[in-house]
Amino acid sequence: MAKILITGGAGFIGTNLCEYFLSKGHQIVCLDNFATGHRHNIAPFLENPDFKLIEGDIRNLEDCTSAVQGMDYVLHQAALGSVPRSLKDPITSNDVNVSGFLNMLVAARDAGVKRFVYAASSSTYGDSESLPKVEDIIGKPLSPYAITKYVNELYADIFSKTYGLETIGLRYFNVFGRRQDPNGAYAAVIPLFVKQLMRHESPIINGDGNYSRDFTYIDNVIQMNELAMTTTNLEAVNTVYNTAVGDRTTLNDLVHYLKKHLSVFDPAIASIEVVHGPNRQGDIPHSLASIDKAKGLLGYAPSHAIDNGLKEAVSWYWENLK
Repeated sequence: MAKILITGGAGFIGTNLCEYFLSKGHQIVCLDNFATGHRHNIAPFLENPDFKLIEGDIRNLEDCTSAVQGMDYVLHQAALGSVPRSLKDPITSNDVNVSGFLNMLVAARDAGVKRFVYAASSSTYGDSESLPKVEDIIGKPLSPYAITKYVNELYADIFSKTYGLETIGLRYFNVFGRRQDPNGAYAAVIPLFVKQLMRHESPIINGDGNYSRDFTYIDNVIQMNELAMTTTNLEAVNTVYNTAVGDRTTLNDLVHYLKKHLSVFDPAIASIEVVHGPNRQGDIPHSLASIDKAKGLLGYAPSHAIDNGLKEAVSWYWENLK
């Protein structure tokens, strides 16, 4: 069984990764400063002898160095997400997402870890209008956040070529699912809409609702992290992969799905009207991933499409948000 460091392990994706790999018998170290993660997310793991929490900050090289000692693999999820957050405060986003990322690369290199798998982002495609998005065709970034995630890929590539550190980047496309935080100024659209609908409030869609996204359920993301960590195909290493479903859903359709699944629990939700607001700065109109590369080199086979993923997510929120 492997020893795995999961940075940002108290966050949405990190917590799900901790839970999954603990269930497989691996030893997990979670590094988190709780800037966006939550202690209640990892509370179920604290009594597990195979789980260790290190409260630290990736902006501190000493914390990174301490956390990575003796680890076989790093699953680097720690970051400040959100395009609007980066537009409001680009300096902090850069400090965490670029300087913190570089600290983790240096620490992983010096500790001799087998592989460094990291959360990249579909925002790297920027103003490229081509659909579906193919890994080697990108445009110019549209936000400070997108710049930071692209810089991550450049640094990972240099560390692979210069120091021999095996790296794999996973360009996440609008991940959703259990434990995604519905609160705060930068809550993702799905948990935010679920919370509003459960309160009989009208969701506010930015624009006319025809913008589309490749919404990706958390179980697909877990699968990609495991495949990236364990692949023995040398052609599959030191590159980046779209982590998505390969299908796109408009925001209007998204609300339709959410109302359908939530109205099973509360029929009144089916009749809640939607409010439309202005388009959001830095948003791209459409996002759709090609997952051919992940299928071909990693053997990726997404387990959840948008509708059945939303059904599971809504059930979780209904039990945990009431």
